[in-house]
Amino acid sequence: MKRNVLLRLGLGGWLMSMSWIAAAVEPTDPYRWLEEVTSVKSLAWAREENAVTTGALAETAAFRALEGRLRSILDSEEKIPRVRKIGDLYYNFWRDARNPRGLWRRTSLAEYRKEEPKWEVVLDLDSLAKAEGENWVWHGADVLEPEDRLCLIGLSRGGADADLKREFDLTTKQFVPGGYRLPEAKSQTAWRGPNSIFVGTDFGAGSLTSSGYPRIVKQWRRGTPLGSAKTVFEGKPEDMLVAAYRDLTPSFERDFILRKPSFWTSELFLRRDDQQIRIEVPDDAKCAVQRQWLLVELRTDWQTGGKVYAAGALLAIDFESFLKGDRQFAMLFEPAARKSLAGYSPTRHHILLNELDNVHNRLYVLTPPASRNGAWSRAELPGVPQQVTASATAVDALESDDYFLNVDGYLTPPTLAVGTIGKGPATTYKTSPMYFDTAGLNVTQHEAISKDGTRIPYFQVAKKNIPLDGTHRTLLYGYGGFEISLLPHYNPLVGAAWLEQGGVYVVANIRGGGEFGPQWHQAAMKANRHKAYEDFIAVAEDLIRRKVTTTEHLGIMGGSNGGLLVGNMLTMRPDLFGAIVCQAPLLDMRRYHKLLAGASWIGEYGNPDVSAEWAFIKTFSPYHNVKPSVRYPRTLFTTSTRDDRVHPSHARKMVAKMQAQGHDVLYYENIEGGHGGAANNSQRAFMSTLAYAFLWKELE
Repeated sequence: MKRNVLLRLGLGGWLMSMSWIAAAVEPTDPYRWLEEVTSVKSLAWAREENAVTTGALAETAAFRALEGRLRSILDSEEKIPRVRKIGDLYYNFWRDARNPRGLWRRTSLAEYRKEEPKWEVVLDLDSLAKAEGENWVWHGADVLEPEDRLCLIGLSRGGADADLKREFDLTTKQFVPGGYRLPEAKSQTAWRGPNSIFVGTDFGAGSLTSSGYPRIVKQWRRGTPLGSAKTVFEGKPEDMLVAAYRDLTPSFERDFILRKPSFWTSELFLRRDDQQIRIEVPDDAKCAVQRQWLLVELRTDWQTGGKVYAAGALLAIDFESFLKGDRQFAMLFEPAARKSLAGYSPTRHHILLNELDNVHNRLYVLTPPASRNGAWSRAELPGVPQQVTASATAVDALESDDYFLNVDGYLTPPTLAVGTIGKGPATTYKTSPMYFDTAGLNVTQHEAISKDGTRIPYFQVAKKNIPLDGTHRTLLYGYGGFEISLLPHYNPLVGAAWLEQGGVYVVANIRGGGEFGPQWHQAAMKANRHKAYEDFIAVAEDLIRRKVTTTEHLGIMGGSNGGLLVGNMLTMRPDLFGAIVCQAPLLDMRRYHKLLAGASWIGEYGNPDVSAEWAFIKTFSPYHNVKPSVRYPRTLFTTSTRDDRVHPSHARKMVAKMQAQGHDVLYYENIEGGHGGAANNSQRAFMSTLAYAFLWKELE
């Protein structure tokens, strides 16, 4: 990228001397010491708070009973074992009471169809953890295709995002002696062949971006030291990350390099004959190459080839023709006001397309033309139930048109079916049991009107024909960020801990999410962040207007970006809620970008070091907006010491500050667990019970 013209004209020194004008001054923070994650002082503080919270919530027979119930659900041997096809076998990662860390196991398709399949254990994480004295958490396996023998297994200590990589042989079921190994880091790896991998990791000083991800990607040949690996690409320190991978599809083998300057922008390069050819699509578009096709998913309007393609569209073009200058795309999906692209999955000869129509799924099969000048065809995928959440994904995109069909809903337990495109409806293989009593429950969809007049949909799960008298304990959940859609899903923990007890459960589809495409998300980015909060407030007020509940019976819950959401509800509208559960939250928006992976989210929230941006960021920084003179609803903050994505100090500092101001808050920090808050089913059951027990008690 060219340097700024002012610097070339010799004005660099002047600009540097005046930089204080644009920079926001960071105030003194008396609780900065809590950012020292594992210091003796910080952990002692966390353990003292844990003891207070445990004493207040967890030392009753009712708590222990609910915790046991939730643990039994999580450990159930009747849940669907989700599988992944590798070679001719189907692999599953499984946790239960006997295997808390989990088993990686495999079976045949014929065996999998049985009610009680026989499994062959490939790797026992509990045995491995015991032998090595580590609390390993499974981070998946990157398999070398189409050979399907070697893989790189990720192992995390206590659930952190950072993990170790080890090469594993699926034939011998052993780690490869002298094979590829990487120490703990947020590494990016990909197979280039049986004797070569691409690797981005912590190579030492200057090798990571400001977000803590790889800045340099290298090609590492088997049998050579990592230090001799050849650099193939370097990003900039301010980038989010860089990575490289090889498409190993037979007859379509190609190397690609991915540079992500920010969370919402990327550059894809084809590496051919030592040249790096930029795939010239908009920086904020997502693109993928599948066999002969380039697929482009737009986040903003794009004018090219004499046409304008709308944000949210999915386009296709012959890849080699595109490289030669062709810009005549086929429109595979065209967005509408309340219709968006939920995802797609290529199979051997087709593409499975998933649309959202007013937050309801519709599945289609797209078939490419037989001739170069022909048109793609589109047909509905047969046998997909309506009014549920459904997704279809390829079983093995290299070899077949088989697909997995997953279906569930708030009151509909998951089912897994397997089908083949063109051969009728999929056949159901597995069905989850009902883990909670749904008798008399009903799902309804409603709309609230936000401050600017936008219609905000939300789902409500409650008893049919509940009396609208404002007496019902109601839990409102939201997220509102990063283009993530909240779709109806079966959550047996919510069912057992909340719905069965008579509570009402509500999920808000606020802006910032992806329910209506990228524009729905972009409407609440950066300076417009308040739109997401106004939407959530509108849903809360609509529940009260409809007399489902009242302020004293209305609780809210959110995690991560959702933790920032409910943290802002705490400071913006303390009069509207009776209790709040704030999980793994961002709260200190003045320093979020300097803590762990925070710099990668500047594209979502803005840069607080720039005065003009801090001016709007500070309006949604709960840590800076909490006041001693305001009466706040009682709040439970939870986080994890091992969360290396959202720093635990966000919750720590907020609690310490609120306590110093005289507010009554509770705090619990799981010493393990990562960003998900729990490293195993036991911890997840405990953390979930804390949240629901707190809300049930506070909202009576």
